[in-house]
Amino acid sequence: MAVTSKELNDHGATRTARLPRNVGRLAYLITFLLAALAIYVLVGAAVRWGQVHLDDLRYGRPRTSHIEGFVGHEASGSPTRLIGMNIARQVVLLELPGGDASQVRSLPGPYLFGADEDLTPVLLSLHDIDGDGQDDLIVSVRNERIIYLNRDGGFRLPTSEEQQRIVQELGT
Repeated sequence: MAVTSKELNDHGATRTARLPRNVGRLAYLITFLLAALAIYVLVGAAVRWGQVHLDDLRYGRPRTSHIEGFVGHEASGSPTRLIGMNIARQVVLLELPGGDASQVRSLPGPYLFGADEDLTPVLLSLHDIDGDGQDDLIVSVRNERIIYLNRDGGFRLPTSEEQQRIVQELGT
């Protein structure tokens, strides 16, 4: 049995499939959007990497910051040293009155929730928030501020009444 083949195209011309003109423009648009998305993701990752390494240089690991000031807790002529640390998402605040490490006090801090929150720096500042003439401790974490009032030789969180008064004073 013999197998034969026959050319089906009588004219011998080859056919080329042409796409509609709109499909070519749509392909370019999709390619452009995918390239823009890839660039956005890569630039975002590079900025995040740079920010983490810059914070490593500034605050170390675990994230630690400190401030010194005369807050009225000093027995000697040395300023009080306040240290804020982010240890595995738990904010830890230490007060060394007059710089004396044997009198160290620990203050309760918030627990941080979310991805990479163990890399969030804890920033400290001293300002008289309630107008009593003594500097109060302000702890800034992300976009939140926690105020510790300077009362009775130490720092403490405000009561609900004090908190309402502070909010009213800061709002005006």
